Formats: sequence, structure tokens, C-alpha cells
Amino acid sequence: MPESSEIAREKLDIDVLFVGAGPANLAGAYHLARLLKQHNATAKDKLEVSIAVLEKGKEIGSHALSGAVVDPRAFKELLPETWHEAPFEGEVKQEKLLWLTKNGKFSMPIPPMLDNRGKYVASLGRLVRWLAPQVEALGVDIFCEFPAVEALIEGGKVVGVRIGDKGIDKHGKPKASFEAGIDIRTKVVVLGEGPRGTLAKQLDETLQLRAGKNPEVYALGIKEVWDVPAGRMAAGDVVHSMHWPLGMSTFGGGFIYGMRENQVIVGLVVGLDYSNPLLDPHQEFQRYKTHPFLRDLLQGGKMQFFGAKAIPEGGFWSMPKLSGDGFMLVGDSGGFLNSQRLKGIHLAMKSGMLAAETIFETLQSGGANASVLGAAELASYESKFRSSWAYDELYAVRNFHQAFDHGALGGMLQAGLGLISGGRGWGLKDRLATRAGHEHLRRLDLPSSSSTAPAAVPVDGRLTFDKLADVYNSATAHEEDQPVHLHVADLSICVDQCVREFQNPCQRFCPAAVYEMVSDAAAPSGRRLQINASNCVHCKTCDIMDPYQIINWVPPEGGGGPNYGRM
Repeated sequence: MPESSEIAREKLDIDVLFVGAGPANLAGAYHLARLLKQHNATAKDKLEVSIAVLEKGKEIGSHALSGAVVDPRAFKELLPETWHEAPFEGEVKQEKLLWLTKNGKFSMPIPPMLDNRGKYVASLGRLVRWLAPQVEALGVDIFCEFPAVEALIEGGKVVGVRIGDKGIDKHGKPKASFEAGIDIRTKVVVLGEGPRGTLAKQLDETLQLRAGKNPEVYALGIKEVWDVPAGRMAAGDVVHSMHWPLGMSTFGGGFIYGMRENQVIVGLVVGLDYSNPLLDPHQEFQRYKTHPFLRDLLQGGKMQFFGAKAIPEGGFWSMPKLSGDGFMLVGDSGGFLNSQRLKGIHLAMKSGMLAAETIFETLQSGGANASVLGAAELASYESKFRSSWAYDELYAVRNFHQAFDHGALGGMLQAGLGLISGGRGWGLKDRLATRAGHEHLRRLDLPSSSSTAPAAVPVDGRLTFDKLADVYNSATAHEEDQPVHLHVADLSICVDQCVREFQNPCQRFCPAAVYEMVSDAAAPSGRRLQINASNCVHCKTCDIMDPYQIINWVPPEGGGGPNYGRM
């Protein structure tokens, strides 16, 4: 097969391109289209602007996953007349914060940052599926099964994106169904790809978007939706938990939310800066459900949906440069998440709206005639952010996650210090440094290593499940005959150095059993890494947590991946 650059590709010109159909980009596309419509209704110099949203999933919401308790502030700004029609599961009226031990629980006072009264339990998939038709009604085109795999950069400027090819077999050869991905040229690309986005990662490497920033730090959110007997939990009820099973050395906690139709959300967040390479976040989630409180809640119920997703937890000091020549970053791609409040949807939407206002003003002031919107013009996005409530919220918790480098107790003390010091850190420092999450992993081959594997959790198929059963309930599907979309730069590390130093943690940190060390007599070491790419739920954990940073997650063929119904 010829090199990708040599393939004859169809070209498509779109003025403004949003990559990713999550809450940030759908809000941004809607707001921009509305601003243009309002302008054209009265102005003589009408702006004819084409807008499109690309989504790699099979349909809107396929890859949308969040907890979620939603602060409706951004919904009220975006849709002041109809925000209350959004398909929220229920308003939060009952809330608990529990300190769990192995068999017990203690109620704790709810701190101000976790007071969710007036907020709403929601399924993010349902929210974006509700919002998408309203975006299209304003003339925005939404293209599903369009994975953007490459940023087109010319002279240091982003001029568009390349869509992934279809119909390539697992050996990299074109099949009879081969379709070359198109090149989309645009004035500005708005990247809302979610955490560890493919194009955002490319731009970071090429344009150094994180120069002078703290490294982004992530957590892994694992979640199941259960049908339970009537009366177990009211829609909108919220329970957060601390301590067990993660203990005091691992960042994270549990959540239980009531949904409509006698369903409940059960989830666990595990910081991807843990130190024990023998820890398995999926197993800890199964352990979480064996607590008597959760066992009683789920008794007689049935698990219906599973999902997992990385969460950008680094906060304000980890946010990359948000714009440049021809591009902007919004939502999780830009680090718009408040890990102290456990919320990001409202911040994502606000970032999309601020990006839309910046684009509109740039087009209005002459950008409509430019081939690419320049960095100088788009820089007002940063100033708009700094003048917004989104900045006020994120700056106030700018040192929250860094303090967890010293364990859960240090993190809780920092949270309290931040409340009375305007967000300052230890020693009243304005900025605390941190390390990338994978750098926390302790090597197992050193004399000082004390890491042991947590006890196994028995799988019964009713309350606890293995990874393959959960993958089945994520409705994950990929075209089997396609190249593996998880690229490992040096497989020799996996069968030698990583075995000795970390005992192949990819087999444990992946919640979907993608990575497996198998016997192979033909391999020099007698073992090889088998990548079960069809299991991948697109959580990006492997790209984040690999201790050697040799795994590169790239989008598979369009439409592949999970299909999150109620997630």
C-alpha cells in the first residue's frame, strides 16, 4: 500500500471545524451558529460560515462517559429558555459522604466543594444526544464515524485535519472496501477530543503546548449502570465514598448515583499516579462492590452497562496553551475539569462557548477572508477564559491534586488549606509542582521495593465480573480485520525490561484486558505481548500509564469502540 501522504485524497473545505462531539464542542458549535444567525439577521455584511463537528464514534454519545453530577450553570447560559428540558436523571436532594472501612461505614460532613444541592445526576450520553439535533437545526453538519487521525500543519499553522482511512486489513493492505480518508481544510480546528486526544498530543509534541506547565495528571473512572429493585435509591440521590478499598496512599474514591427507571450508577475513580505497579483498578472496582453497603444496594439487581474513561485531574497549572495559529483546545483536551468538585461538564461547555465567541469576533473583524485564523486573533480566547467564572473556579483549586503526591491525608489537608488561603499550596506557594502519573510507579526489582499484589477478588458473574464480561457490557465492537490501533514503539522492552522492573503493569492498568503476555516458543524470551485491540474501550489509560511511554493510542477505523447507551 502506498504511503498515506501519497494516496489521492478528496479535499473538503469547512470554515470552522470542531473535532469531537462531546459537551464542549457541541456547546461551542451551537453558540457559534447562533451568534452568526443573530448577526446575519440585522447586519449588512453577512457572514456565510460553514461549521462542522466530527465524531469518531458510531453515533453521537457512543463514546460519551462521565459520572455524572452536572452543575447546570453552563446549560442555563447556553439554553436559557429550554435548559430544564435536558434529560437529567434527577435533581440532587439527598446526598451522603461516607468513610468506608472493609465492612463498615461512617457518615462524614459534606464539605462545601461537594455540596451538590441544585445539581443534577445525568447520563452524558443522553445529554449530548439531546443537544446534537439542536446544533444541527442551526445549520451545523455533524459527521459520525469520522476519526481525525492527523493534524495538517503547514508553516507552523494548523490548516486542517486528515480523516482515517477505511478498509485496511490487519497487515496494512487495502481491502476491496478501501476508502481513503479525506483531508478537511479549515480556518480553525477546535479540538474537543477528550483526555489525551490524538491531535492535541500531536500538536503538543510539534508546538510544545505544555512548555512551562505542570504535566497533566489523570485518573481512571470505571463505572457500571445497574437495574435494581424498586425503592433502592431515588433518582438524583448521591453518595460519595472515601478510603476503602484504595486506602490512604492512592488518590480516588467511589460514587453511587440514583437514576430514573430504577437504575443506579456505581463507579470508582483511581488516580493514575499510584505507585504500586501490581494494582489493578478494575479489580479494585470489583472489590468496592463487595462492601456490605453496596452489596445490599445491588442485591437482586443486574448490571447493564460498563464503561471506563481517563479524567484530566492536573488542574489549572497543567492546562496547555489553549490556542495558536489555526487551532483551539476545549473541554478535557484543554484540562477544563475541577477535580476537587468532581465536575467538568459545565466547564467543558463554557470553554466551547468562549471559543465560539472568540471565533465569531475574529471572523467579524476580517477573519472571514483569511485562510487560517492566526494566533494573535485567537489569543483573546485565553483572555476571555481569564475573565470568566470558569477561570475563577479552576484557579481557586489550582493546587488541589498536586498535594496528593503526599498521599490522601496530605491531599485532604491541602484542600482545607486551599479554602482559607485562596488556593495556595504548602508554604503558601502559589504553584505546587507535580510529576507525570507514570513516574510514580515503583520498580519491583529494587531492594527497597515493598509492593505486593492486592488480594484477588472472586468473580461470581452476579456482583463481580471479569474484564471481558464488563467489555461485553460496554457494547464494544471493532472491525476485526484492521491494523492494531495501539502502537508499541519497542516490543523488546515488554518481554525483558518491563518484566523485571514492573511485571508488565499494562495487564493490570488496562480495564479491558487489551494487553496480555502469552507464551510463544518462537519468541527469544519465550513470551510475547499480545494486544487484544478489539477489546479497547478507548479510555486512553495505556497511553497515559505505561512506565516507558512507548504506547501510542491512535483512532481505529471510524465507528469502532464502545457504544455507551446510558453512560
